[in-house]
Amino acid sequence: MRHIIAILMQNEAGALARVAGMFSARGYNIESLTVATTHDPSISRLTLVTTGDDAVIAQIISQSRKLVDVLEIADLTSREHLESELLIVKVASTPETGTRIADFTHRRYGITLDETPSTRTLQFTGRGAHISGVLDDLAAFAPVLELARSGTAALDRGDLVLALQD
Repeated sequence: MRHIIAILMQNEAGALARVAGMFSARGYNIESLTVATTHDPSISRLTLVTTGDDAVIAQIISQSRKLVDVLEIADLTSREHLESELLIVKVASTPETGTRIADFTHRRYGITLDETPSTRTLQFTGRGAHISGVLDDLAAFAPVLELARSGTAALDRGDLVLALQD
């Protein structure tokens, strides 16, 4: 089963490596990893996506809590949450495909970041499945030259907040 794990951790050198090492030491692949500082520059929020059964993920979360750098951790999978990824993709464009690329971008709620006579650089956001679908559909008629895709970013819906426990 796919799990989205959110972690608040100290923003220190090596903290990310220790948390990621906890997962890899147990043989679990991290499918997606996103990390950045929060509104408090001393704290980073790490969001990772992995697969595994509930019991194993619960054990990994429990062991991760013991790491000195981890301040709070939660499995967002079973909670109501919002998630999004970012895709920036550069495709080959010709006078014949330019209009089709522009129409596709508009229909799929993307934006054009850059345009040259031979390329278009586009941006799309959404859930992982949406981004994968956009990429597949776009590649069917416009050769992909280069792409950068972020990992999943996720937050709880509503009033629930992942925060330090007092």
